[in-house]
Amino acid sequence: MTLIEAVVLGVVQGLTEFLPISSSGHLVLTKHLLEIEGSGNEIEVLVHLGTLASILVVFSKDIVKLFSDLKTKKNQSYIFFLCLASLPAGIAGIWFKDFFELLFDDYFIVSKALLFTGLTLIMSYFFKPRNRKHNIISSILIGLFQALAITPGISRSGMTISCALLMGINAKDAAKFSFLMAIPVISGAGFLTFIDSYSNFSIQISIGFAALFSSFLIGVLALKWLLNWLGEGKFYYFGIYCILLGLLMMAS
Repeated sequence: MTLIEAVVLGVVQGLTEFLPISSSGHLVLTKHLLEIEGSGNEIEVLVHLGTLASILVVFSKDIVKLFSDLKTKKNQSYIFFLCLASLPAGIAGIWFKDFFELLFDDYFIVSKALLFTGLTLIMSYFFKPRNRKHNIISSILIGLFQALAITPGISRSGMTISCALLMGINAKDAAKFSFLMAIPVISGAGFLTFIDSYSNFSIQISIGFAALFSSFLIGVLALKWLLNWLGEGKFYYFGIYCILLGLLMMAS
């Protein structure tokens, strides 16, 4: 892998991690189109860590506020709901790790998963927010949708935000919860991959840094833009894009 290819993958990750169009699916597509070989899942983990840093930066005030006063019942409940919602993806990622890794090489499955993402996003147009708060049931359901999104082509943010909208949670609260619950999941995935490959990590330091930094920088910009876009109620627009891309991939 070259330095330019690493930057391209980082930019793709930064744009698509937060936009509900599946970062993993776009990474598979980009590697296929550019004929990028090697690196296994290492590059995916690096660019995901870059977007993890984006979340920490953009939501830094919320995170500090959340943990600054752990004695309040409101903060305790919110942290509990975040942890509860993170469990399904953590369990699925550990138990079915080898199965999900195989899917990253299946171009056709990614295309069908994009179609599923697109249909879900379009359906979210009919989910009317009722300003409900997070609870145990909504957290479990959102967590299950996040676990489903381990499949490349299924958008993590698209699934979790759509599920929250279905539960009557308003768009901005849904997005905040979605991205905060990504912190333990992405951190855990990065740790597991590091344990698996630290002794024979194949990516050069300069290339790895380029991928990580580019995904972080673009991720910050994309996340801020998406939060404003959600306020305009146009979340379902991304569904049209996912369906068109999925059909194009199936036809190619």
